[in-house]
Amino acid sequence: MGEQKFNILVEQDEDGVFVANVPSIPGCYSQGKSFEEVVNRIKEAITVCIESEERDVVPMKFIGL
Repeated sequence: MGEQKFNILVEQDEDGVFVANVPSIPGCYSQGKSFEEVVNRIKEAITVCIESEERDVVPMKFIGL
């Protein structure tokens, strides 16, 4: 499989923890104490989520907010 790009939504909760999810991969979430940590962790989570999927995951195209 070639390189894929995914949109990632990162939010910070009331305790200061960063929470990331990938809207195009249901159930693909991660968290970290810093932005850098959560980005590294969500990259790992994407790999695990894609490998566990029985079908190909097609990234959604980001349009705007």
